[in-house]
Amino acid sequence: LLLVPSITFSLLWPDMLRSLFFFVHPSGASSNSSVLVHESSLVWRLVVMQILQSSNLASLLIALLLTIPVLCYGLTLRMGLLKVGTPKSWGDSKKDLRYIRRAGVRQFISTYNRVKDLQGDELLWGDEIEYGIFHLDRKNKKVRLALRGKEVMDELNRKETLNGNKGEGCHFVPEYGAWMVEATPKRPYTGYTSDLLRVERSMRLRRKRMLTALGEYEVAPTMSTFPMLGVLGDDGSVPPVNTGGSVTLSDYIGDGIINPHPRFATLSANIRQRRGEKVNIRVPLFRDSNTPEYSNYGSSIGKADGCCGSDSLQLWRYGKGDSSQEKHGKNFVEVGCSKNSLDEQIQDNTGDVVTLSKWKVDVECEGCLGLFYRSAPNVIIPDADWPRNGDIVVGYEMQDEPGWIRLQNGYYLPIHSDERKIRFLHKVSTRANPSNGEMRRIGSGTPLFRSSEQDSTTNVASLLEGKLSVATLESVADDVKAQPTEEQQETIRAAIHMDAMAFGMGCCCLQITFQAKDMDESRFMYDQLAVLAPIMMALTASTPLLRGRIADTDARWGIISESVDDRTPAERGSHDPLAPYDELAGKGKRRLYKSRYDCISTYIYQGTVMGQDYLGKNQGLANRVLNTYNDIPVPIEQSTYEMLREAGIDPALSQHVAHLFIRDPLVIFDGAVEEVDDDVQTEHWESIQSTNWQSVRWKPPPPRNSPNDPHIGWRTEFR
Repeated sequence: LLLVPSITFSLLWPDMLRSLFFFVHPSGASSNSSVLVHESSLVWRLVVMQILQSSNLASLLIALLLTIPVLCYGLTLRMGLLKVGTPKSWGDSKKDLRYIRRAGVRQFISTYNRVKDLQGDELLWGDEIEYGIFHLDRKNKKVRLALRGKEVMDELNRKETLNGNKGEGCHFVPEYGAWMVEATPKRPYTGYTSDLLRVERSMRLRRKRMLTALGEYEVAPTMSTFPMLGVLGDDGSVPPVNTGGSVTLSDYIGDGIINPHPRFATLSANIRQRRGEKVNIRVPLFRDSNTPEYSNYGSSIGKADGCCGSDSLQLWRYGKGDSSQEKHGKNFVEVGCSKNSLDEQIQDNTGDVVTLSKWKVDVECEGCLGLFYRSAPNVIIPDADWPRNGDIVVGYEMQDEPGWIRLQNGYYLPIHSDERKIRFLHKVSTRANPSNGEMRRIGSGTPLFRSSEQDSTTNVASLLEGKLSVATLESVADDVKAQPTEEQQETIRAAIHMDAMAFGMGCCCLQITFQAKDMDESRFMYDQLAVLAPIMMALTASTPLLRGRIADTDARWGIISESVDDRTPAERGSHDPLAPYDELAGKGKRRLYKSRYDCISTYIYQGTVMGQDYLGKNQGLANRVLNTYNDIPVPIEQSTYEMLREAGIDPALSQHVAHLFIRDPLVIFDGAVEEVDDDVQTEHWESIQSTNWQSVRWKPPPPRNSPNDPHIGWRTEFR
């Protein structure tokens, strides 16, 4: 860990990258701004020595995760399923959306039943690196996009075919931009320590082979974004491309820089059309002494220094900027301050609650002791550990089912009786906690709201026998009165505006995929790597320049999130006079708090408590999402959740899959809708799965179309 700072700042870029940055001088930057780039092979030798001295496999993998991303500093994305065919327009696709969503669930269930018992697969893993190809104009001191990605990729794969049996190899695949190429090792790495030495060797080999296909004035550095994208207009690429076009309608880039594969342009157009307008990316602009936007910065639109105080951090709430654009235009963006976990609730700019609330069970009728859980609204589950009067549950109000709370543990409770005469649940302070520690441990509470009392030693049996101790109404009332009520102050900052998918999906990054020994291990890895993902994003942040300006952020994550945000105005929390949209998931009006490119929303591993021996004694818990760290709202497609539960899939995994299906498929091909066999193919499942770009992706084994296809097991992708 002591090596991490040195590794992070010793960027392993080739010398040719120096010339690229010497040509770039972003407008708005101060005159003394500079970029230092240097190699540090010594650091890599130290890292390799440290790895070789380790005797623990887990330590080896952690060391590997900490070192590999240095080359590309990112965690990121693959564009998913690349199918040859004719994609439908968005207008023609809408009539097929409902069928594909349902068929996708059927295909997942079929796949799950086919491979759920796979055991004993070996640890295999691999990395994917994305490159951008740039043309250096030394005479005019300009750097442009070289739109030869497909040509370079085809040439490299042709050479690989001719030399395929000569040791280590590479594989090259297309990416979103016509100037981009993705490279992977031809064969995966294994769990042996000797394969750790293959990693850098393979990366060097891919770079060497990439260089053989480049032109005289071309370079392909592993940098996260092209800092001048959208600055040079029609003169921004070789060959030149006119700004704008029917796909993106962009004011800054042309459609011609998109990869010619039909999937990519269709993705761009359909995201824009489903959203109802162009994507809206606004990143806070860095405040420098020579930045013109801040020369006459007035106090009427917020604090210029953006200070949030000692107990909070300044935040760019990407994906939540609609209201600020309506008030201040596209060249400004609201930033806010993080809140203390004891605050009553966190709100976005529309005023909607975006975290869970606490509810006290107090059924106001004589002789009533509490409530039974519901597996779905109006479907009673008589579990032994139903919440009694005085207990506190954690959940959020459902917009599409008024009068119901969806709990953190996956169950549902009604707020009041059918005729609304008897109230069952009462919202209380986030500081309020049930005094029964076991309820928190198995999923009725959340650490976000947990007080200093951490008693979790109570036996589960005591809970199931109904031996509960509860908080008093008086203590809850006093706690609510103690809550701070001061509104969060927003600050308006000048913004770097971008309006096309290319600004996000044109970023280059690194991702790693691991094959697990079985399904349980893949789910465990998913939860563990999800925690590492934001840490790695911070350690490898390398995107300070956007559209030729210095951003007040360092990572590319929020940029990509906003570049593929296909939510309707209603889904984003704004007024939408056209809603509902009958063909769309949730009729296009269900509140969605995130873009389809964002961090995960739910953990999926149930833990050792879900062992069959344990469940044999406590069958009620088989219906529960037990992970206590699932502490944010998880919008789900209810009908999908019910299909999965009826198929015997556990609640945590059903919740994860049902959350994926709140999205619509974005690319549909002619002749590949009802023609797809749901029992043996997974095309519709993948059309949803591959366009949910989350920080970690859980991947079931794909079908084998022929006996000669390689066996692929349960995988987890670190993105």
